Amino acid sequence: MNKVYVSNAFSLQMVARENMSRVTLHPIGGTPDIKNMTSIVGHADIAKVLGVDMNRASVTLERGDCVYVAQLVGGRLPEGTTTLPEGFRLEWVCVEVSEGEPQS
Repeated sequence: MNKVYVSNAFSLQMVARENMSRVTLHPIGGTPDIKNMTSIVGHADIAKVLGVDMNRASVTLERGDCVYVAQLVGGRLPEGTTTLPEGFRLEWVCVEVSEGEPQS
């Protein structure tokens, strides 16, 4: 079964080298339904804004797995934030590890 995560960041360290055949980034218009995704959000205030648990877990993505990344735009959140302040927004990107050979 493929795993689906929600995060506030993405790192190449999340993808096992032997499974790094193809990583694809898909910008998402709007907010995905994240309530049934596993949270790997490592920032407490962003977790509060998203309504998910903070979880600084390390994951290794396998083929078929994906991470929905909430990219904060607008600066650093003030400490203790529970909603996005004016001038801030989240841009969503789906990072998917799929089958295939690397492109050169």
